[in-house]
Amino acid sequence: MLIKLLKIAALLSGLYLSTGTPLSYAQNVSAKLAVCAACHGADGNSTMSGVPSLAGQPKVFLENNLIMIREGIRDIPAMKGQLDGLTDPQIIALAKFYSAQTLKPVPGQRDDALYERGQVLSKQALCGTCHLPDYVGREQMPRLAGQREDYLLHTMRQFRNNQATGRDTIMAASLYGMNDDDLRAIAQYLSQLK
Repeated sequence: MLIKLLKIAALLSGLYLSTGTPLSYAQNVSAKLAVCAACHGADGNSTMSGVPSLAGQPKVFLENNLIMIREGIRDIPAMKGQLDGLTDPQIIALAKFYSAQTLKPVPGQRDDALYERGQVLSKQALCGTCHLPDYVGREQMPRLAGQREDYLLHTMRQFRNNQATGRDTIMAASLYGMNDDDLRAIAQYLSQLK
């Protein structure tokens, strides 16, 4: 527990960034991008159920989350070991690559009633305060607009149920009291946005 706290403190203070750059830096980043592509798509646009699209996400958000995943602070079973051995500069390069890609939303069929309810709920929950009014995200806040609907729903359930270990606790408070129908409506609305 103490080690995790020290890692978090170091990460937040910016002291955790390493300054060394290995000789195989470019090869390692390219090889890692090829591995990432298997689930997240070559251009960061996921076509796999439950896997988020990384394209167009804010660079700082990606950097922070990749480092938290590498350090075991954010637990994602499918990502275990995937970032082992990557240096901070390599992770920054991955984040830079995906943030520069264009998100190509592939929304499911629009349900007008669900969409409109999701729009109202998102406004009531003040989602746009952090994620911006057009939900494109900023700095450490992820882009929600055009994200996969199944991933949005899964993630919001994790936050609401206090199962999002290592992630922003403000989200748990923001979704407190919402039922699955509410979350489905918000996921439908956000996934339909460009």
